[in-house]
Amino acid sequence: MQKKMTAAIVGSGNIGSDLMMKLLNNESNIDLRYMVGVDPESEGLKRARENGIEASHEGVDWLLQQDPLPDLVFEATSAGAHAANAPRYREAGIRAIDLTPAAVGPFFCPSVNLDELETVDNVNMITCGGQATTPIVAAVSRIVDVEYAEIVASISSKSAGPGTRANVDEFLETTAAALEQLAGAKHAKAIIILNPVEPPMMMRNTVYCALPPEAAAPGELQDQIAASIKEMAAKVQQYVPGYRLTADPQFEEARDDWNGLGRVSVLIEVEGAGDFLPDYAGNLDIITSAAIATANKYAELVSAQKQGA
Repeated sequence: MQKKMTAAIVGSGNIGSDLMMKLLNNESNIDLRYMVGVDPESEGLKRARENGIEASHEGVDWLLQQDPLPDLVFEATSAGAHAANAPRYREAGIRAIDLTPAAVGPFFCPSVNLDELETVDNVNMITCGGQATTPIVAAVSRIVDVEYAEIVASISSKSAGPGTRANVDEFLETTAAALEQLAGAKHAKAIIILNPVEPPMMMRNTVYCALPPEAAAPGELQDQIAASIKEMAAKVQQYVPGYRLTADPQFEEARDDWNGLGRVSVLIEVEGAGDFLPDYAGNLDIITSAAIATANKYAELVSAQKQGA
């Protein structure tokens, strides 16, 4: 029988609370032991205690004094906080799954590079927009070269908390970097829109990939790209059920004002699972779901290593 990994959540806001409820309400290979924050009045810490989880507002200093230490930490704070905390986790022998745009560890997306997890102890979950769009760009780039990729992530203003708003620059830089380094685009750009519409909108993403002329024209290459995109979307749905394409990929043939390149456009919607956050907060749901899929894989690897020892 596989032994569960013990874990702590650092950060007791919306993302930390959603992680907690997912781990409590759904089967996983993770045993959540601790939640830490910095606000004594935090509703997230109160909720953790009500669910039998040891909680403290004394932050990482408190966590690193616990015996036993957790095997794994979910970092749900800010980019700056994780940059400071990451060396401390490593020194303590704790693996880290970073849900901030700090990018201390390598970019990680379960549907793209889950098999690479064994060799790293700190992974970066990119951003919500990165989790939604990196798989699509990767799906295109495994068929043809992607000279340029651009993504637009539109989210409800109500689902953008203080952490999201404070890290907008990091969001844009980290997402674009992941589209290049992980998804394979030669050049990339990311845009985020906070939409105040009422009732709140679900997360929507638009992905544009520049294509060689022969891939943008009707034919075998175009069919392969469309099939690759749909296959990748189904792969993401395995751990984010609310992830879906809202239309078939749309191809446009090469144009002179696009430097002789064509284009494929992909439209995505992400509905949250409603574990803690409202269903329109798919932007938060996709990154917490991806983090738990990553943690489950960590647990499988650790269990296999122990059995083989």
